Amino acid sequence: MELQGKTIIVTGASSGIGAAAARLFAAEGANLILGARRAAELEELTADIARGGSGTAIHLPGDVKDGAYAQALVDLAMDRYGA
Repeated sequence: MELQGKTIIVTGASSGIGAAAARLFAAEGANLILGARRAAELEELTADIARGGSGTAIHLPGDVKDGAYAQALVDLAMDRYGA
């Protein structure tokens, strides 16, 4: 549980490696900010993590190539988890 209480932003979290990484980090107790363009898939992953009970997750859909969106992910992490 080295990630217990750590805050991690995962982009590309709606599928593939991003989703797998998010699940692994959550199982280790991390606080997650999930980002990707596909909102429905992010909502589903966030709900799956909540049901797992180890880590916590919130999501924000958008395109990480947009600088304002990237900053919004950081701001969300700071507001929600303080880090």
